[in-house]
Amino acid sequence: MGSVASDTPIETRLFINGEFVPSKSGKTFEVKNPATLKHVAHVSEASVEDVDIAVEAAKAAFPAWSALAAMERQGWLYKLADAFDAELSEISRLEALSMGKPTYQDVSAMGTAIMRYQVGKAYDIQGETSLHTPGFVNMTFRQPFGVTAGIIPWNVTWLMLIMKMTPALVSGNTMVLKTSEKSPLSPLIAGKAMKKIGFPKGVFNIVHGFGRPTGEALSKHMEIRKLSFTGSAPTGRLIKKAAAESNLKNVTLELGGKSPLLIFPDADLSKAVPAAAYSILMNSGQACIASSRVYVHESIAQDFITQMKTAMQSMGKSGDPLAEGTLRGPQADQLQFDRVLSFLDHAKEQKVPTALGGSKESNTGGLYIEPTIFTSVPEDSKLMREEIFGPVVCINTFTDEAEVLKRANDTEYGLYGSVFTRDVSRALRIAKSLEAGTIGINCTSRLLVLICRLAGSSRVGRGGKGASMSLIIGLS
Repeated sequence: MGSVASDTPIETRLFINGEFVPSKSGKTFEVKNPATLKHVAHVSEASVEDVDIAVEAAKAAFPAWSALAAMERQGWLYKLADAFDAELSEISRLEALSMGKPTYQDVSAMGTAIMRYQVGKAYDIQGETSLHTPGFVNMTFRQPFGVTAGIIPWNVTWLMLIMKMTPALVSGNTMVLKTSEKSPLSPLIAGKAMKKIGFPKGVFNIVHGFGRPTGEALSKHMEIRKLSFTGSAPTGRLIKKAAAESNLKNVTLELGGKSPLLIFPDADLSKAVPAAAYSILMNSGQACIASSRVYVHESIAQDFITQMKTAMQSMGKSGDPLAEGTLRGPQADQLQFDRVLSFLDHAKEQKVPTALGGSKESNTGGLYIEPTIFTSVPEDSKLMREEIFGPVVCINTFTDEAEVLKRANDTEYGLYGSVFTRDVSRALRIAKSLEAGTIGINCTSRLLVLICRLAGSSRVGRGGKGASMSLIIGLS
């Protein structure tokens, strides 16, 4: 175990069968603070053998855990949520150290709020009966899968841990969770809390590592019956393939986004502008539901862009993620920083108009990118088609509703979309036509991580006709 700038030691081992243990191989990987590029910790890297041991622990714990009454599982998880609440400041510190999220943006408290909501749903897990066949009573039972796996991303680490763990455990499953190599530290607080309250051993296990071999081992494991993954589309495809080639385990994917935001002439810019700016600056643009493609009606475009520049400059002040008042942190690591820079370099090569930013920040000593606005971007440009995952927004103009909907829907993604207009009929028409799992009306993605989860949105790929949709409407 190591520590940095705190009296609280940083746990770096695996959490298997209720205990912290080093990896069997003895291998570790380094975590650096992206704000300073200084060493934070060396973290145990799970081997295939470690994954097997964690799965065996979860398998052994399953019979007793699944046999508990729903109320008993609820009791354990409510107690665990209380233990998590006592660690919120440390969770926030570890996420700031490992991936640069400013502590003011911390969503850990939101995580335990979601956790309590999901725990409360335990008694809603019910089967069905019917008398449709004469002489028979037909019954269906909803039973736990058994051993499940969760693979979480690095951008909202603690929140994703909650989102994978709680539904699985409250419904009687056990779990092996893989953290991201970019942000593996805060999840281990869950292990500490479990040890503190005496949580049943083996029910929840944590391994760290890269896609290969750790993630691949989970995806291919014959004893894992259900896997939930949040991350990139290419990795999601690999997981699906691995599942198909092994035991055909049930796989749920939540992948990337290139979310469109439509601004009509009657939009209230006093609300639309800050909402658009916050959406792309929150977590330094490292959010799948960030409004990264903005379509503004030609008649108000110049006014919108002028206000957007001012808002992004005001909201986008960078600094030490641990310091009070820091609004924006760095990109999560060197790889992510270089990726965003490659898009900025592409924009320069293609002579894309730049209204704001367009470069890395100088004299920061860390992995900071300037808040950036590109305008008049060709629709076939990779700036418009690929997920940049940085504080970079593309703003194009439109004049016709049907035409802008076609452009907004011309994407391989379908996670989120939004519209600003005072016209209720138009708002509902746009919401129905946008091909995305969640639509915001007069709001963007500021708190949609919470709202959409509670609303039940689960769209992970491209939206389409006949698919379910969650609708979020701003009333203020």
